[in-house]
Amino acid sequence: MIQQLIVLACMLGANLALDNGLALTPPMGFMSWERYRCIVDCVNYPNECISEKLFKKVADLIVSEGYADVGYEYVIIDDCWPAHQRDAEGKLQPNATRFPSGLKHLSDYIHSKGLKFGLYEDYGNYTCGGYPGVLGHLETDANSFAAWGVDYVKLDGCYAKYADMQEGYIEFGNYLNKTGRPMVYSCSWPAYMNATQVDYEVLQKTCNSWRNYDDIADSWGSVVAIMNWFGKEQDLIARHAGPGHWNDPDMLIVGDYGLSYDESKAQMAVWAVLAAPLLLSVDLAAVAPRFKAILQNRDVIAVNQDPLGVQGLRVSQVNNIDVWTRCVTPKVGSECSYAVAIVSRRTDGNPVLVSYVLKDIGLNNSAGYNFTELYDGTKMVLSSPNATLVTRVNPSGVAFYKATAIVV
Repeated sequence: MIQQLIVLACMLGANLALDNGLALTPPMGFMSWERYRCIVDCVNYPNECISEKLFKKVADLIVSEGYADVGYEYVIIDDCWPAHQRDAEGKLQPNATRFPSGLKHLSDYIHSKGLKFGLYEDYGNYTCGGYPGVLGHLETDANSFAAWGVDYVKLDGCYAKYADMQEGYIEFGNYLNKTGRPMVYSCSWPAYMNATQVDYEVLQKTCNSWRNYDDIADSWGSVVAIMNWFGKEQDLIARHAGPGHWNDPDMLIVGDYGLSYDESKAQMAVWAVLAAPLLLSVDLAAVAPRFKAILQNRDVIAVNQDPLGVQGLRVSQVNNIDVWTRCVTPKVGSECSYAVAIVSRRTDGNPVLVSYVLKDIGLNNSAGYNFTELYDGTKMVLSSPNATLVTRVNPSGVAFYKATAIVV
């Protein structure tokens, strides 16, 4: 079943993807929502309110703190940026107090740093935060985004009629394409429906990525709920991910308040296996060094950005220990190399020793694999698919390996 899903994913990715040449690997960058929500009080929260000042600071820190060097490139404003009223011509306008220089100025500033600019809106009468939505203004708003130099559009689904969502998202995407400006299109309509109600073939021809499930919160419980949903629904959704079109489990909360060090490593590992967009939502000025090292781990990012673009799968779930694997390069004939994330959902306070016969978790290369643990660099050779991987995993933690197929 695992290999059949991988083959089908590659076939669908080749034939049905949105053909705008964008997001050939999962997008990486910063998105404001989880960390900054809808803070608009710049008097009491001058360094956290949704404002020109905040996003210039984010752009500066992405460059100065080394995030751009490892691939993070988008600076995305989430909700609560607009004025409550459109202008006399019916056009969206940013809040004049919080964005006094306008969005084109901010876009130019972000571009001057070698980064890209993203913006949120909603297919409804209002955004989730109560600001003007795009409904009734689709072409006008698409043209405004292009004029402002937007490179990434997130379209939410609050205050929209579910029955109208699919056609509405398609229509807005067409208007974005008609502008001639390349803009990654991130859709949210699946998150407002049961997974079985979504037409994934239409979705992947319309959008570069899509939210599938609830908003992430700053907690391990939220991360676990998202992982469980993706594992439960993987037979339905995983085959529709690939270059140019990605399932999106929501933002990275590594470096915020809610995750321990081990939990942070686990989120980063599973998001890498899921081929998820890596969108930071954190105060970049306050990330402790060891959490920053997780976010900038080049080996983990390489798994996420693997050019095969195959979404990984949960292949084992026993005693609150989950195994996730992902086919990655290099391939040896028809056999993949693999990323292998062994994730503990246990909370009993004790590390556990676990073991897996390679072929039982889908690793079938006849000559075996060279294993490297991607966080601590530990190496081992397992020279047969009948060999056993033995490792320790901490409570609510992960052991994360690259298993490179050995050439006979």
